[in-house]
Amino acid sequence: MQYRTLGHTGVQVSSLALGAMNFGAIGRTTQDEATAIVDAALEAGINLIDTADMYSGGESEEMVGKAIAGRRDDIVLATKAGMPMGDERNHRGGSRRWLVTELDNSLRRLGVDHVDLYQIHRWDPSTSDEETLSALTDLRRAGKIRYFGSSTFPAYRIVQAQWTAREHHLSRYVTEQPSYSILQRGIEAHVLPVTEQYGLGVLVWSPLASGWLSGAIRAGGDITTSRSAFMPERFDLTIPANRARLDAVERLAEVADEAGLTMIQLALGFVTAHPAVTSALIGPRTLDHLHSQLAAADTVLSADVLDAIDAIVAPGADLAAHEKHDTPPALLDPSLRRR
Repeated sequence: MQYRTLGHTGVQVSSLALGAMNFGAIGRTTQDEATAIVDAALEAGINLIDTADMYSGGESEEMVGKAIAGRRDDIVLATKAGMPMGDERNHRGGSRRWLVTELDNSLRRLGVDHVDLYQIHRWDPSTSDEETLSALTDLRRAGKIRYFGSSTFPAYRIVQAQWTAREHHLSRYVTEQPSYSILQRGIEAHVLPVTEQYGLGVLVWSPLASGWLSGAIRAGGDITTSRSAFMPERFDLTIPANRARLDAVERLAEVADEAGLTMIQLALGFVTAHPAVTSALIGPRTLDHLHSQLAAADTVLSADVLDAIDAIVAPGADLAAHEKHDTPPALLDPSLRRR
């Protein structure tokens, strides 16, 4: 396992980190299975575990808490808040009212008195940066969080938050958690240059592109991954973007074969090769999934392999731009761009 410094924090984290989104109802992973996955991940050298309040309605945090009981100090523990937690309109977002309340809920579910990294799950257009950063700064001073970060923020919002922190003498985001894979490279054009400029740690999610790069999806075969069962539109081959992904996967498989690598090693080795990336979040549902991903822990891609990938998916290109989670609101809501 490789280790890298998380931004400017001085904290050393593993280049592969354990994402716990599949713990609980989402991935149908039981407590015993989750504990076994955590055990194996820690044994392999992973020291960062990432979850969120909204994963299976809090069940993921509860399962992580039980799995790490008795060894909390050996783990860099991260969670997130901001996505809706039920139908109540104020049980979401980046307001002080909600963050103060929901952090206590997360600490209770996790069974700890603090988290190392507290992340705002998505930018909240209805809440000012000053409001959110002020609340996070106070929670940090209270000892309930050690650091805080953002997740899936557009580049311009990352910059704005940095300037707001400076202007109002508040603590700042020290990490960003964006989506990044061979098939979704858009952040290379805007987000990653910004995180490098401000010295942010970067924890990338979906490095296997929702299973497209797992080796389980190939031309001529049925797509039967768990993700395809509840997100069928992302795998419908009548959609041009999905056909383009499949074409790219077939060409990437040839590159992997020639290099003596699995598709998973190619995919994880690619994202961890970028100098701006600190860790890649892997989200196994089973121990077998975990072991297949841990095999990429020491993968270093040669320049020839990286060049071959660039020839298949151009730097900065997204093969499914419509699936991006950092699209400015004005592009999604016509009322925000019309008078």
